[in-house]
Amino acid sequence: MERVKVTRNYQVTIPASIRNRLGIHEGDILEFYVEEDEIIIKKVSTVRPRIKLGRKLTIEEIERDIERGLNESSH
Repeated sequence: MERVKVTRNYQVTIPASIRNRLGIHEGDILEFYVEEDEIIIKKVSTVRPRIKLGRKLTIEEIERDIERGLNESSH
């Protein structure tokens, strides 16, 4: 069992041992549930859709799309 302190903004840090065990990374989505007097946090599995474009992408297109994805996840 790990203990963490709630900050004045009601935030907590997930201990590294738990992050590593569950593979939680920056930008991942977590779900919160309440069961009686317990808070349950669950990592959401996200499946990214794949599409076939019928052609190969250029490095520039790939980098542009990565940058776009990073900008979307930071909002």
